[in-house]
Amino acid sequence: MLRNVAVLALDGGHAFELGVFCEIFGIDRGDDGLPVYDFAVVSPTGETSVRTRHGFRVQTPHGLERLEEADLIGVPAADPDARHPQELFAALRAAVRRGARVLSICSGAFLLGEAGLLDGRRCTTHWRYGAELARRYPRTRVELDVLYVDEDPVITGAGTAAGIDTCLHLVRKEQGSAVANDIARRMVAPPHREGGQTQYVKRPHPEPGAGPLAALLTWLQTNLHEELTVESMARQAHMSPRTFARRFQREIGTTPLQWLTGQRVLLAQQHLENTDEPIAVIAERTGFGSADTLRHHFIRRLGTTPHTYRRTFRGRRADTAFR
Repeated sequence: MLRNVAVLALDGGHAFELGVFCEIFGIDRGDDGLPVYDFAVVSPTGETSVRTRHGFRVQTPHGLERLEEADLIGVPAADPDARHPQELFAALRAAVRRGARVLSICSGAFLLGEAGLLDGRRCTTHWRYGAELARRYPRTRVELDVLYVDEDPVITGAGTAAGIDTCLHLVRKEQGSAVANDIARRMVAPPHREGGQTQYVKRPHPEPGAGPLAALLTWLQTNLHEELTVESMARQAHMSPRTFARRFQREIGTTPLQWLTGQRVLLAQQHLENTDEPIAVIAERTGFGSADTLRHHFIRRLGTTPHTYRRTFRGRRADTAFR
């Protein structure tokens, strides 16, 4: 369940990453039928005002005791060398033991490492900090060629804007693609980028009209049901297959077929949430061809079956606007 969210306001912390948590979980969107989270900003030291790295201060009426009731604890970016109270690390470990999630953005992963929560898990951080994170916490496996890593209940996001992707991933996982897409639309943000998409992207999203790839992506979105190959996509983009694959990887951050599979899974999620169509029909409409193929990719991407996903999210939209 994702209802109660607490985000840490760290001394000298980064305002953007703190703001990501506030924007996604701290705004009342109940009038739009979207979840209204019980949201709080928490001071690890008990101070009622915390300094950001940018010179202004953030009011923090809650102390560490607020973490005891949170379903999700957000850890924004902060100085990797900053010292934090041992009570904070103990509170994070206790939260994970009772079933809460922790989600860090950028250098916030260092705080999770110091708490021992990265041991034996994969994680990510901003590419500039990867080597140092791996050196300090050798029992974790740092992956830098990704936007986020979900090692539930510990979720880590890469730098800055990837924090939006990470939080929306969790919303999608818990409350369905329709909710995540609507929150993204309110934020005027891309609704979904693959967690496995690389951090090193020339243009994360081609601008409208910006050449053949932008036109191709628009065309693909309306033709996902077709039988598509790298060769057919390259023809549509008026490129050779080799040039197309290389350019796609450089500009989008993943391979054409990986991107295509991800988009088809997203479309299948929407059908499962919003229709009563049989799984076999959804498989045809989304380009997977058969229910078995859809099931294979669904499990691989989401860790659950189409049937289970439908039972979880079909018609649940009205129940998400809790207070």
